[in-house]
Amino acid sequence: MALSVAVETASSEWDAFVAAHPDATAYHAWAWRDVFGPVFGHEPIYLTARDAGHIVGVLPVVAFRSRLFGQFFCSLPFVNYGGVLATTPDAAAPLVAEATRLARERGASHVELRHIGRQLPDAPVKQHKVTMLLTLQETAEAQWTALDNKVRNMIRKAEKSELTSESGGVELLEAFYEVFSVNMRDLGTPVYPKRFFAAVLAACGPAARLHVVRHQGKAVAGSMTIAHANRVEVPWASALREARTMNPNMLLYWHMLRDVIARGGRVFDFGRSTPGEGTFLFKKQWKAEPVPLHWEYALITREAPPDQSPGSGKFAMAIELWKKLPVPVANTIGPFIIGNIP
Repeated sequence: MALSVAVETASSEWDAFVAAHPDATAYHAWAWRDVFGPVFGHEPIYLTARDAGHIVGVLPVVAFRSRLFGQFFCSLPFVNYGGVLATTPDAAAPLVAEATRLARERGASHVELRHIGRQLPDAPVKQHKVTMLLTLQETAEAQWTALDNKVRNMIRKAEKSELTSESGGVELLEAFYEVFSVNMRDLGTPVYPKRFFAAVLAACGPAARLHVVRHQGKAVAGSMTIAHANRVEVPWASALREARTMNPNMLLYWHMLRDVIARGGRVFDFGRSTPGEGTFLFKKQWKAEPVPLHWEYALITREAPPDQSPGSGKFAMAIELWKKLPVPVANTIGPFIIGNIP
């Protein structure tokens, strides 16, 4: 079995393998190279394993150079999933070995692989996050009936507050980003640049959709969904705190569920959460079930997996200071910082 770097692999051949693999996610597609590389300046390195000339495994990794955390490899940064896709464990092992060799050669401290299920049983692992999955009903009417009375009442309250919802593409980017950037500032988190979301929309094509809730024409909540096979994930969603009493987030999620069902989606992925925290409890009320995530590591110069979360204790003071910044200032500075946090 021989490994080759993706520059020697046709994008069509890569995508054909990914499309046929049952464990693939939207982020394994070749087009995401145009998000990780041009937007943030990190180097995508896409590895393939071949047997008799045929691809039997792929591993997309990004060589990350961070002023906060140093050099490391990640599969994949900024998103919830990544890691190895292979037909057999024998095909996966040389991919991880080659990624580790390249990382060591470049002075990186580790390789992080964001797997859903455990793939490397002997590797160090972190299980600090879950994803929240909801198997959808066949119709919106059946989905409405399946909701708890409390959830239905909050959606009704949003509708009575004269909130409206819509879905679309890049034409909604300004409205989505207006809400997202304010919400990130309020959370004390540096914001992604608008060009990041524009690149995601371009990379995913019709698989990515934006959703916006408005009150009297003003955007008060927004999200992005990304579809892969029959599963639709919402990796980014926000609502303005000033509109909280109108429940715009409830209408936003109900709108997304209806949209996904109408388009034939069967599983709604509410995205990554920390068990017990607020976002986890919000998703749980929709009857989503937690699925443990496994972030597995090849450690090179480290003795234990890293803690690179901006929510860790060492960033507490910076978070509180960030919340006090004017939004235009946070939007100007934030993209320079967030590109250093995987």
